[in-house]
Amino acid sequence: MFVRALQLIAREKKSGIVAPGSLGFVNAFSSASASQSQRLAGKVAVITGGASGIGKATATEFVKNGAKVVIADVQDDLGHAVAAELGPDAACYTRCDVTDEAQVAAAVDLAVARHGQLDVMFNNAGIGGNPVPPPLGATDLADFDQVMATNARGVLAGIKHAARVMVPRRSGSIICTSSVAGVVGLGSMGNLAYSTSKAAVLGMVRTVAAEMARSGVRVNAISPGAIPTPLALKTFAVWFPGKSAEEVRRIIEEEVNLMDGVVLEEEDIARAALYLASDEAKYVSGHNLIVDGGFAVTGSAK
Repeated sequence: MFVRALQLIAREKKSGIVAPGSLGFVNAFSSASASQSQRLAGKVAVITGGASGIGKATATEFVKNGAKVVIADVQDDLGHAVAAELGPDAACYTRCDVTDEAQVAAAVDLAVARHGQLDVMFNNAGIGGNPVPPPLGATDLADFDQVMATNARGVLAGIKHAARVMVPRRSGSIICTSSVAGVVGLGSMGNLAYSTSKAAVLGMVRTVAAEMARSGVRVNAISPGAIPTPLALKTFAVWFPGKSAEEVRRIIEEEVNLMDGVVLEEEDIARAALYLASDEAKYVSGHNLIVDGGFAVTGSAK
């Protein structure tokens, strides 16, 4: 999702200004049955990275549709606040660093202990790594390892332990957050660790889906385009020093992506996750649902 941003950086360095534009994000996913409610009635979900951004939006959407949710994150204050906002009968928070397999296992076990089952695992926690990556020859392998530990190994831990409790019930939906960066890559100017980690997620989903299908468990990915999440805003602020927070948000919303007239929001990804979590997607597995307004098929914005 950052290819266009890198082009804009180059343009700004050349001209001293990021030209204003009217580019928008696609409201990429809206189910034909959006008016229906309780699409996850009776289901239990664990959402890693659920305290903010896409994870928080998804927790809200899941609860609105009848699910019980375990919010797993390392942002304790935010996580407790989200759980309180959603209500004690619908949500709870647990600290979970996805780089520690034992903590991922504990989050899954908490869902089963509280609710008797786990129906949906949304492996959404992720980090961006160094926002200004060095040339290949100066690659910091420690930074690479840290990103891979969270974005790839952490997802694998989530898949593993969700499958542990879903397979005996022969039912469940595992959803993993990838990125359009894992689909099209970022080129030589991009963040090697981030792009590689998100491509790895897609490889996991495709590999695991065939095995899990024999046990009635579905495994899918979602690849969002650029959204002004807290992580993206922090990254873009480094890329565009001197810009105000509102200007950085406008760059993401209007300059980076392809589709005119609409803005891609966290809630759009939440609704994509809702579809994959629901029985409406009962025969969808091994799929990467790209929500980017067509960026991946063009490789650039207008």
